[in-house]
Amino acid sequence: MSALEARTIGTGRLDLLPLRVAHAEEMADVLSDPALHTFIGGTPDTPQALRSRYRRMTAGSPDPAVSWLNWVIRLRDTPGLTGTVQATVGPSDHGPVAEIAWVVGTPWQGSGIATEAARGLVDWLGGQRVHTVIAHIHPEHRASAAVATAAGLAPTGEWHEGEIKWHRIIGR
Repeated sequence: MSALEARTIGTGRLDLLPLRVAHAEEMADVLSDPALHTFIGGTPDTPQALRSRYRRMTAGSPDPAVSWLNWVIRLRDTPGLTGTVQATVGPSDHGPVAEIAWVVGTPWQGSGIATEAARGLVDWLGGQRVHTVIAHIHPEHRASAAVATAAGLAPTGEWHEGEIKWHRIIGR
């Protein structure tokens, strides 16, 4: 499978826009609530740190067999961005596998944005011939578990760095 490239993904209410370094300033504000780090650790990035991270992310994986795909989430009927989704796609014995993640800023949580974005991402990945989707979720993070469930993922019982591995086979 050749390297994938993030493309705009539309869902009912959302546009998932390919990440650009220019998004860093706005996303630093969207992701500024320390509560977003309850389950993942760390602290919110400054705009400068986020710009640096976005530069690395948009440059792509140094491994040509791995694609780093990142999007910002825009709720169409409101100004501004609301969060991010991402997928790291690489080879496996059964076909391409994508490890996905999502985060939605605190003001927009509970409105179904993460669920809609994750579903849109998983559907798009299926169209890219990805075989399996994986997410790692902290066992106490009920909201992320609900998003994963809504996107068709199921817990495996396997653990990775203190999180439960969830998966879904989407292609054959």
